[in-house]
Amino acid sequence: MPGLNLTREEAQLRGATVKPKSYQVELDLTTGDRVFASTTTIKFDAEKGGSTFADLVADKVKSITLNGNAIDVSAYDDNRIALTGLEESNTLKVEADCLYMHTGEGLHSFVDPQDGERYTYSQFEVPDARRVFTTFEQPDLKATFEFSVTTPAHWTVFSNSATPTPKPVSGKEDAVRFDFAPSHVISTYITAIVAGPYVGRTDSLKSSDGRTIPLGVYCRKSLEEHLDADNIIDVTKKGFKFFEDAYGIPYPFDKYDQIFVPEYNAGAMENAGCVTFRDQYIFRSKPTAWDLENRANTILHELAHMWFGDLVTMKWWNDLWLNESFAEYMSHLALAEGTEWTDAWIGFMSRKEWGLNQDQLPSTHPIKADIRDLEDVEVNFDGITYAKGASVLRQLVTYVGKDEFFKGLNKYLTKHSYANATLDDLLGELEEASGRDLRAWSKVWLEEAGVTLLRPEIELNSDGTYKNVVIEQESFNAGASLRPHRLIVAGYNLKGDKISRDFSYEIDVEGKSTTVKDLVGKKKADLLLVNDQDLAYAKLRLDPQSLDFALENIDKFDDALTRRVILSCAWDMTRDGELSATKYVELALRAIPVENSVATLTALLGRIQVAVGRYTAPQNRAARAAAAADRLVMLAQTAPAETDLQRLLVKALANMAVTEEQLKVVEGIFGETAPMHGLDLDIDMRWDLLFALVAGGLAGETTIDEMLKDDPTLTGEQNAQEARASIDSDDVRATTWDIALHDVDLANDTRWAMLSGFWSHATTKPLVYTQYVEKFFDQAALVWKAHTFHMASGIIEMAFPSILAGYIPGVDVVGRAQRWLDDHTDQPDSLRRLIIEGQADAERMLAAQKCDAEG
Repeated sequence: MPGLNLTREEAQLRGATVKPKSYQVELDLTTGDRVFASTTTIKFDAEKGGSTFADLVADKVKSITLNGNAIDVSAYDDNRIALTGLEESNTLKVEADCLYMHTGEGLHSFVDPQDGERYTYSQFEVPDARRVFTTFEQPDLKATFEFSVTTPAHWTVFSNSATPTPKPVSGKEDAVRFDFAPSHVISTYITAIVAGPYVGRTDSLKSSDGRTIPLGVYCRKSLEEHLDADNIIDVTKKGFKFFEDAYGIPYPFDKYDQIFVPEYNAGAMENAGCVTFRDQYIFRSKPTAWDLENRANTILHELAHMWFGDLVTMKWWNDLWLNESFAEYMSHLALAEGTEWTDAWIGFMSRKEWGLNQDQLPSTHPIKADIRDLEDVEVNFDGITYAKGASVLRQLVTYVGKDEFFKGLNKYLTKHSYANATLDDLLGELEEASGRDLRAWSKVWLEEAGVTLLRPEIELNSDGTYKNVVIEQESFNAGASLRPHRLIVAGYNLKGDKISRDFSYEIDVEGKSTTVKDLVGKKKADLLLVNDQDLAYAKLRLDPQSLDFALENIDKFDDALTRRVILSCAWDMTRDGELSATKYVELALRAIPVENSVATLTALLGRIQVAVGRYTAPQNRAARAAAAADRLVMLAQTAPAETDLQRLLVKALANMAVTEEQLKVVEGIFGETAPMHGLDLDIDMRWDLLFALVAGGLAGETTIDEMLKDDPTLTGEQNAQEARASIDSDDVRATTWDIALHDVDLANDTRWAMLSGFWSHATTKPLVYTQYVEKFFDQAALVWKAHTFHMASGIIEMAFPSILAGYIPGVDVVGRAQRWLDDHTDQPDSLRRLIIEGQADAERMLAAQKCDAEG
């Protein structure tokens, strides 16, 4: 039985059989808190006499009519409606009751604890429009969509078309109906319904073709005071200008609303003209520079999709990577060239490192993955699809030429407007524009999985000049081809107390060995950096002398991007067990005081925590953790007041405090008996400090309840759940585990908060978690069966006990994972993939711990 799945072959057959023309969707959101009424009328062409099926996930199907003839509701089975005896022109009408969701899928319903107001919003990617209305749920079956939505009278509704003036509903007091005009021709997964008492700001801009484009920024009422609409609109306007210039095509829709919604299961979604964002992007406290940059990047990512993804849409999900990678690349390009974030490529490295990490797992896959069905799509929203693909596109732009790239892109978007296209369609236009053959490039970069490693091998003359410098390339993953790279090799020297770049050469690296001819006879540099300026996508190594120099002198590098490349290389070596976690932590702590990139600071502080908690040898961890937190205390106390650095250091200290003295420092800041000068002790900072105090036994339920009274919001409730789950109690851990893994009605963000709190003592008291290794593997299949994909995958990732690997004597996390895999060959590939990834993470931990033990 297909269940919720759809195979590529089924989609191809249906695509050859039917051509939808229009949808009329009537939704009644006044029928209660559990279900809503959904009536769908689809007009479509088909092969006469043919058969196919429509998709629907409903609580109850009330009636089905095809071409005026009633069909027994038994035709609805296993989330499909069988359609037979089709005419050349057809009308299908389905009346059903559908369920509100609490997982961020379909139509999510949420009641704000602060004021009791209910909010709803849709999230349809990949296959969840069918949870709201009857569909032909695949990206190549585009149509127009005309929504009619009945709501309580004080609500407003947003969709892909402009919000109309609501009308009274006959026979329903305190209800109104919003009748939207038909949308442009779009795919089902980028349709949208957002309904509730949302509030916000409006503005407008002039498109490049002279049209006035209305803009809107909205959120729930309890967040309105924090909605910095001016900044959001400013970024949006800059993005419109950049993208209309870059694409050479005016904005393809009629308005642009951006709505920030609660309990979202992603960062944002590119619904055509009606983008939804997780409302954590509305900052209750003063955001760091990285917070603002990261939000701006997300805004631009979704805006980029309006052309690439919404105007022209992939034919099938095997080109999902192209959709997401393209938006990822374009958003960073727009940040760097169209906004004040001119150093956006430093921030991009955090995304790129995500891709590199994903690419080193046993589950790595080609950028252009073989998507056999919807289950394959779900697990491929990963670092390869987004970040590796964006890195490779950046190389492609260099390879074909920027002007030629955008010339070809314009032809691609123009030719396939409001239709569907494939990677081959894009490559064909780029080949014509640039005159380059991209087939070989596509094969090694897009169709083969894995990453290569670049390592400099240096031979010196007796006078200290370079005799020979060779960049060796090796496959990190078995079977991966050696790839061509365009990159920069640079040399850095210490002069006084500063380091300067003394030479720089842009070269092509190809095959196993590439000689850097320009360096022959040149005086040896203190540090030789392969991939200076971070142009190439590869794992990097420093030669031994350069590594030693970096460990002692990282704080003397002036350029933030250079520091980030070096620090990224060192972190990769630590993850691979080639550099001890202890040395990495020393390197990172040395870099922090001079680091002016908040993106890099944020990454460094997170990696210090991982290095200490996962990669340090078990016999060293307690001492290393205490020493690292002591340094954070000192750095926080000496950080400039009212700076991002100070705020980030205090938060990191709260995350890593382990000794009684360190916890007393946290307690003094929280209780303001020993405040940190210049630190804004806002509600979010107080929660961060309280997590540490609860985990450390210096606070408990009473303080949590007091905080919740001060912060009776959604975020406050979620934080309270995380704090309660952090209490050091076997009973608390057992209860948290059972609820987080098995309560199917628990809202998504609340579940993640509870699981975060559950692991609070894993690095300090790993033995108390011994039973949960076996519990996880005993319950994994049950979790997968009971929950939707997004919930199940999140639970498996957060509950997998890799954090315990090496720290509980007699407990073999790697071996237990292998036994599960051996015993569960019948489980879905997507679940097995997540178990394999968790196992690989545990194996990496063991290798790093061994390196740290050896010094």
